[in-house]
Amino acid sequence: MSKFIIFSALWWLVGNPFLALLLLLIIIYVLDRQFIGIFPSLTRPLKRRREAARLRDQIALNANDVSAKLDLARNLIIRKKYEESLRYLGEIKDSYDDSADYWNAVGTSRIMLGQSDQGEAHLLKALSINPRVQYGEPWLRLADAFKDKDQSKALGYLEQFQSIQSSSCEGYYLSGIIYQSLGRSREAHEAFTQSLAIYRTLPKYRKKSERKWALRSWVNKMKK
Repeated sequence: MSKFIIFSALWWLVGNPFLALLLLLIIIYVLDRQFIGIFPSLTRPLKRRREAARLRDQIALNANDVSAKLDLARNLIIRKKYEESLRYLGEIKDSYDDSADYWNAVGTSRIMLGQSDQGEAHLLKALSINPRVQYGEPWLRLADAFKDKDQSKALGYLEQFQSIQSSSCEGYYLSGIIYQSLGRSREAHEAFTQSLAIYRTLPKYRKKSERKWALRSWVNKMKK
């Protein structure tokens, strides 16, 4: 009802229903980016492309800049250019062989390319160097990679993740999804409930990044 009232007011102000609808969508988007965070950012992809261009220029000037190559590989992973990221990561292996962040990047690229066995080995190597690398995110990535192929292994990885990161809505959401696939409705319901409980206790600066997982948990919980 409130959106209809706002739309009507905008229509009255601008005298054009299509322009009024466009303004309403812009208002909804701005409010979401400010307070909710469900819609994707329109400017972030542009910033990442500019950063990638800057790093490529830096590498062109100094082909031995291993730090720039690692940063570019991470940038490419975020932009889902996994094969290209592996090319840069391969060039700097000797410099970062004992780096958990490096093996996390390699494993993530392999996992996202569907090379689950290789990706698993690389991510486990990253975790053997530092079990808390990227706040334990590799455990979560492993759980997601194996949730449809080996649920018991996926649950084991989730338990590892939750042992070091107990305030993640995403972790409990993923647990619920895996329990659902196993037909364990009660455990799934409990996992979704825990995801929502964690969300309510998070500080404001964390809620925005966790909100989509809490929303997905709520939707799945309501299906019961």
